[in-house]
Parts: sequence; structure tokens; C-alpha cells
Amino acid sequence: MRMKFNKPRQLVLVTAASLLAATLLTACSQLTQTLTVDFVFVASSRGAGSSQYGNIDVFEINSESGKMRQIPSSPFPSGGRNPVAEAVSTDSNNLFVANQFDNTLVQFTIGTDGKLYGYYTVNTPGIYPMALAVTKNNLFVVDQYAPLPSCSTFSPCSGSVTVYPLTAATSSAPITMGNPLANSAVNGAYWPLALSGSSDVIVPTAINVLASGGYLYVTAYDSTVSPATGYIYAYAVGSTGALTAVPGSPFAAGSQPSAIASDSSSSHVYVTDFRGGVVLGYNVGSNGLLAAMTSGLGGTNKFPAGNQPAAIVVDQSFPFAYVANSLDSNVTAYSISNGTLTRVGTYATGQQPVAIGIDPSTQHFLYTANYLGSNVSGWLLSQMDGTLLVSQGAPFASDAQPTAVAAIVHNGTGGGIH
Repeated sequence: MRMKFNKPRQLVLVTAASLLAATLLTACSQLTQTLTVDFVFVASSRGAGSSQYGNIDVFEINSESGKMRQIPSSPFPSGGRNPVAEAVSTDSNNLFVANQFDNTLVQFTIGTDGKLYGYYTVNTPGIYPMALAVTKNNLFVVDQYAPLPSCSTFSPCSGSVTVYPLTAATSSAPITMGNPLANSAVNGAYWPLALSGSSDVIVPTAINVLASGGYLYVTAYDSTVSPATGYIYAYAVGSTGALTAVPGSPFAAGSQPSAIASDSSSSHVYVTDFRGGVVLGYNVGSNGLLAAMTSGLGGTNKFPAGNQPAAIVVDQSFPFAYVANSLDSNVTAYSISNGTLTRVGTYATGQQPVAIGIDPSTQHFLYTANYLGSNVSGWLLSQMDGTLLVSQGAPFASDAQPTAVAAIVHNGTGGGIH
């Protein structure tokens, strides 16, 4: 026998059933999802406390609004003075921090709640570590000065690259850093950045390893000549992590390159020229050789940026790139087509942005560390056209003089992303 309901009673029952279903779904999502989509680690260089150590602020990003909130217990001591660079291991369980004034590299393990735990500290071979890059098997460190007895801040010499092999984590121990690889050509644990037959001082500025892991690039400039001349040092990464210079390296790179990034296909490399106010675009050959694009200004590889561009990030899921212009205190957004950059728009930041990142979970949020503003700017990134919308509550206060950013995916599912 089929039961019949009058309309009012039927409406009440349907409404009650809907509320029950919604309650069950909400409870379920609360158990399986969080609104934290990423943890962002912001290094602040100004000393804190009697040790004058720098700090690492840890922010969580809300997946709906983009709002960034510091987690409980944040900030954490960086383990040294003047932290200037960060890199996250490919398993997202470790943060590496370069403390420039102490010549130290600190490995932190990352808790599931984003908290940092100091695990291991080593001295880099050279003087003043200033840039980091990481793959599954290796950590690459750039020192401002090579490890030579004659080198010092009073008697500067060219910089160098060091390779630390990484041993995979086990159930009882995190990733382990091995001893730096030896380079028999110099009888030392470093690869010098130098010009053949010249004693000019080469100053390194940034490092990037392709997504493929096969090639490594270091930007630098010759400080001995005036005006300065920029270069990109290119290396093939061997199975052990040892470096071999790519034929034709170093490649010309404006006057004072300041940052470098590559796309997810490992087909294109982009370099900001601090002095020239442009982004330089390169095509990557199968052997790691760089060829200047011809689709920029006047048939060159130059794409307009703002004044004193200091940092660049390329979206690894969508065809966009973003440059932080430190003097203008803004970000320039670009769309990418066959490697060519087309300006999308310009967006104000806090004062003097020097580092920039995109959340690794959804590629939906962009942020900059603003050195003189002592804060972090945040935006929601349109995955349709690359435009930016200011995140709720931005900018977000950090410790004094932030210098670097890195991020990991949160263990939650990022519910709420549209």
C-alpha cells in the first residue's frame, strides 16, 4: 500500500531529511577536510632575542578566502643569523634554511601541524650561503664566496656551488644530508663560478633546478667591470649529483640578474634583470643549452617588468608567471604562450617585495615577502587569466625584514576550492 502525504507534512519530512543529510555531510567533511590548504614558511632576517637569530614565521592559508594566519607557536628560530634562503624537500617533510652570517645550513623536520623541529646543522664549505635548490636526491647550495683561504669580505672572490646528497627518509629517521660531493677539478667540495682566464669577481644571486632534475642554473654577475655583466652558469646534474658544465656556459644574462625560475615542462627559463627592469626568456635545449628567445622587445628575449625586479615564480600548473618589483612595491603578472610572456596586470604589494611564491596544493594563491614592509601580501590567483584578487585580511604581519618564502601542501584535502 502506497502512503500519501499532504503537502505541509511532506515538506516538513523532506526538510528534516535534507537537514539530516547536510549535517552528516558536514560532520564527514569536518573529519576528512580542513580549510587549511598549505603551510607557508617565511624567513625573517632581522635578529630576535639575545642570540640575534632570525625567525621563521609559519602561516596557514585558508582555502576559501586565501587569508593567512600564523599557527600556534610561530615564529620559530631559524637556527642562525640572517636567514636568506629556504627550500623544501620533495616529500614536504623537511625545510632547509641558509643562515648567511653564520655560514650554516639548518635542516628542520616539519610536523603535520606545520611546526618546525631543528634536526641538523652544517657549515657550508664557502662563505655566506645565499641560495638553495633541492631535488629528491640532492640539495644545492650557492655560497657568495668560494672556500679559498684568500677569500673574505675584505678580499672578495667569486662564488661557488656545493652539492649535498640526500638519503631517503626511513620509518625511524628523516632525510639525511650526506657530506658535500667532491670536485676533483679543484680538489675541493665545490664548483667555482668563474670566467675562464679571468680573475674578475663573479657574484652569484640565485639558483634553479629544472623540474626534470637534469640541469641546474645559477645566475651571477661580474662585479669587477662597469657596468656589471650578467651570466647564467649551466650544469648537467649527474646520477651522483656531480655537476658538469653545459657547453657554452656561462650564458649572457643582462647586467645584474637577480632571480631565476623555470616552467614545469623544463622547456623555458626566466631570469629577472634587477638593473635592466626586464625579464629575460630562454629556451632550454635537450642538452641543457640555453638559447635566448626572440619574441620579446624588438625581437630580443627581453620582456618588460617594473623597477628592480627581485623575485620571480612560474605557475607549475597554469601558464602564468609573476615578478616582484622591489623598488615599485608591486607584482607584474604575465600569461605564457610558447614561452612568450604577455603582461596581464600590475598589483600593489607591501614595501619592497623580495620573495614570491604560489601555493603548491592548488596553485590558487600567490604571496610575497615584503622586506621593508615586514609583512606578507596575498592574492587569489585566477586560473583562467592569471589576474589577482587581494586575499581577505592582506597584508599579513610577519617578523621584521622577511627575505624568503617556501611552502608545503597541508595533509587536509583543501575543501572549499572552486
